[in-house]
This record gives sequence, structure tokens and C-alpha cells, in this order.
Amino acid sequence: MSEFLDGQFLIAMPGMGDPRFERAVIYMCAHTNEGAMGLIINKPMDDLELGQLLYKLGLLPAETTNSIHLPQELYHQPVFTGGPVEPGRGFVLHSMDYSLQEATLRVDSQVGLTASLDILHDLVQGRGPRRMLLALGYAGWAPGQLEEEMLMNAWLTAPADMDIIFSLPPEERYAAALLSIGIDPASLTAGSGHA
Repeated sequence: MSEFLDGQFLIAMPGMGDPRFERAVIYMCAHTNEGAMGLIINKPMDDLELGQLLYKLGLLPAETTNSIHLPQELYHQPVFTGGPVEPGRGFVLHSMDYSLQEATLRVDSQVGLTASLDILHDLVQGRGPRRMLLALGYAGWAPGQLEEEMLMNAWLTAPADMDIIFSLPPEERYAAALLSIGIDPASLTAGSGHA
């Protein structure tokens, strides 16, 4: 594949076959000849909010759940299932108004990825990124694996959109990503074949 997909969306086709990726929108963080890595941005965990995770990590004392350091909208922000690889590891996808030297991967001019606890410390102190999404785990592909899945029509690609990633409710992101490339979600069927 001559074109790498860093900074783009992968959108799961209905015939995906893997329930972990059903109706998934993945923001691609890295894609090289050595493989690929991305985060699912539309599958919030049912039982975990950002404030609860920060409390469990000891970064947010229980009595400060309403503190000025962590606004209510951040406290109640969902934590996402980023993918099946390393599900116990946290990854923060964020706007590039925040960067940690040697810890932030700059995906493009608007979005970075940081997997250091330092970003969570800064968030609690009010020094974090303006827009962010925290995911546990990631989606990963070995060399050539993603390219093979693309040839099997498992995924569509679309230009990434900051508002879809950070502003839309998670349940609206799949349809919005499809609509961004002119596809009506209702028109997709599991029987789609090669064009």
C-alpha cells in the first residue's frame, strides 16, 4: 500500500466479522511498513468515567470530584475501549495545544497521542489539552495485515475530523464518519462485495 493512513479514520464495514470492531471508527495514530496502530473512538466503556479512573489511579482525591481542577464535563467524560491490544494501558488522544517532549506522538498538525501518566497529572492540575479522549487498549496490525484487511473490504477510510473525535456523542460518530465521505449508513449491508 503506497499511502499510509496516519491521521485518518478507519470505518468498519458491516461484514467485518469481528465483534470487537463492529461499527467501529478508528483514528489511525501510526501506519508504516512495520504495521499500524489506532484507537477506537466510538466505543465508551459502560462502567468507567474519566474521573473514576483518575481516582482509581490516585490522581484525584475523592473529595475533589467537583474541584476546579477537573471540570464536571471532564469528570464524566467516558473512558473508551481503544482496542483489544494492551487493554490495561491508557492512551490519550488530544489536541496539539498540549505536548510532552519525548512522550507525545504528533500524528498531524491537530492531533497527538500521549501514553504517559504525566498528561493525566497535568489534566488534574488544569494544564492538560483543550480536547482529549482517553482509551484503554489499542487496535494494532502486524506488517501487511491492515493492507490485507483493506483488500477484503473490511474497512473504509475517511479523512479524520476533530469534531467527530472530540465533540460528537460517541453513538453518533460511526454515522458521521460515513456521512463525511458521502455514504448513508442505512445503505451499507453485510453483503457488500468488491466494486
